[in-house]
Amino acid sequence: MSQSIPPAPEEKPANVRLVIGAVIATLLVASLGQTIITTALPIIVGELGGIEHISWAITAYLLAATVAAPVFGKLGDMYGRKLMLQVGLGLFMVASVIAALSVDLTMLVACRFLQGFGGGGLIVTAMAAVGDVLPARERGKAQGFIGASFGVSTAIGPLIGGLIVQTLSWRWLFLVNLPIGLIAFAVIAVAFQPHATSVKRKIDYAGAILLTVSLSSLVIYTSIGGTVMPWLDPLALSLPVVGIVSLIAFVLVERKAAEPILPLYLFRNNAFLVSNGVGFIVGTVMFGTITYMPSYLLIVQGFAPTQAGLALLPLMIGLIGTSTLSGMYMSRTGRYKLLPIVSSAVLAVGALLLGTLGTDTPFPLVMLYVLLVGIGIGPVMSVGVAAIQNAVPHSVLGVATASAQMFRQIGGSLGVAVLGAIFANRLAYETAAIGHPEGTAGFNADILATMPAAEQAAMLQAYVSALHPIFWIAAIAAVVAFVIGWLLVEIPLSDRRPERMDLEPEAQAAE
Repeated sequence: MSQSIPPAPEEKPANVRLVIGAVIATLLVASLGQTIITTALPIIVGELGGIEHISWAITAYLLAATVAAPVFGKLGDMYGRKLMLQVGLGLFMVASVIAALSVDLTMLVACRFLQGFGGGGLIVTAMAAVGDVLPARERGKAQGFIGASFGVSTAIGPLIGGLIVQTLSWRWLFLVNLPIGLIAFAVIAVAFQPHATSVKRKIDYAGAILLTVSLSSLVIYTSIGGTVMPWLDPLALSLPVVGIVSLIAFVLVERKAAEPILPLYLFRNNAFLVSNGVGFIVGTVMFGTITYMPSYLLIVQGFAPTQAGLALLPLMIGLIGTSTLSGMYMSRTGRYKLLPIVSSAVLAVGALLLGTLGTDTPFPLVMLYVLLVGIGIGPVMSVGVAAIQNAVPHSVLGVATASAQMFRQIGGSLGVAVLGAIFANRLAYETAAIGHPEGTAGFNADILATMPAAEQAAMLQAYVSALHPIFWIAAIAAVVAFVIGWLLVEIPLSDRRPERMDLEPEAQAAE
């Protein structure tokens, strides 16, 4: 039987290339904004004060980005991706300039919240813009590159931040992205046209407020629980109560809203449910690994802080490589179901191996285990968004795309909080078992250095034993993601180009 020769790939109009370039630029701006200040925080609080609230410089960005995802996703569907990209970029850049002028930590945290709101909106709107300009089959490759850009920013953000702080001033951390942002703003102005609609739209203010309150309450609780105040403190417990009540009210409001900010019928969509379920779990494992591996390398292996940060590069290499290769595979074959299944299995193996770490595990083996985790995470970054965009109507493309980012971030926030609680309790138990008078306070480089060899070995073993349950739970979660992945109903990716309402007419005519 003769086989038909597939047609040659269609050449993309110049404006489409400009759009993809602007998408990648905006994603780098937004994702670098989250990670670039991590290494500079001690220096920042040394000048501004408020070291007891240092974590809020990171938490404020994460919280705002989580809240912004569904809001920008819905508004992008209603008013066009061009407007929302410009709003997000404008907000991000203005907040960055003001952050560079901060006189105290409160002002900086407020600016970080505005940055995060603009940055979170940029991420989801940019990913949705890919769905506007490319057919489903080609989106896979683009989403692979997008997933890789997240990996690049996560890896190089702290390094760039450290270099800027050492050579210039921490205030330049908030100005370094401005040239890229201005270029992206200009490209968006040229490549996109305003969203053409004469229909009066009704914004779902009640749904937006309730969803914001619910997400904010849960993220703040996971951020302050066990650190600022005990998990079971009545004031702390009021946050999840508010979050749950707001979530119930949100569901009731969305059932009657004319333009729901998160249409409930999406939860009956197989790709939406399965992809976001897998993304939630993988977010937990990814942020858990990023959070606890550096501490193992610092305390147990005796690495310097810079070395511990660089030791996460295998995770990023695995993530970037498999995300890119998965996107290329989807574009070539139009298939994607097996990718999250296989990657979840690899992730489970990697997490399980991390659960075997000891005080004397050879460093190359540690890096191999971390690499396996990165390989397991990468495909989920590209497959989830492509599968969701392929299975939902174009009218809700933005909010459906936003859901992938939102669930991944919520999974990371809640997962790190739960894993942190387990680690803290286990560490207290292990140190009490060996009867060390310093307790958990003994895990300090200076204190450990003064201990006799036998006592130091016992303390390090206690630390490693407390880490093991973290990775065992992560492995179990990855197995759950593996099982969920089999439930995905694959809809082969189409070669048909979408209606691109936001592209200039010349680009559409060139098709």
